[in-house]
Amino acid sequence: MGTETEVRRRVSAYAVAAEDGRLLLTRLSEASPVFAPGLWHLPGGGIDPGEQPEEALARELYEETGRRPVRARLAAARTYAAERGGVSWHLVALFYVVALAPGPLRVTEADGSTAEVAWRPLADLTPGALSPAAADALALGLTEPR
Repeated sequence: MGTETEVRRRVSAYAVAAEDGRLLLTRLSEASPVFAPGLWHLPGGGIDPGEQPEEALARELYEETGRRPVRARLAAARTYAAERGGVSWHLVALFYVVALAPGPLRVTEADGSTAEVAWRPLADLTPGALSPAAADALALGLTEPR
């Protein structure tokens, strides 16, 4: 008898915050449910039942970066399929281009999916070091000034 793979669906809201030639990224921890640990990823995450996407975006941004959005514009949506920990994920990602309130960077959520947060120079980013969602934000031109 074969083992069955659990299938989960998730809708997530992600922040694309770029300034001064840098992109705000989080490094995924071992607790990451969808994408591989160690990859640089966009701040954001799953939308809880009954939560509005922009509410989830603000909550996740604060948990993962210590920063709050002052403006958010829905810019794109993508879907992903991933396998991790015996789970087959179908992820719908909503990308928001955001402006952030000032403040220090810090991960405020203990034992979450974020190991660290940093402004990373756009010129130094390589697709192999990025989650599929972060790589798509670059490919879609979401980091360019509008």
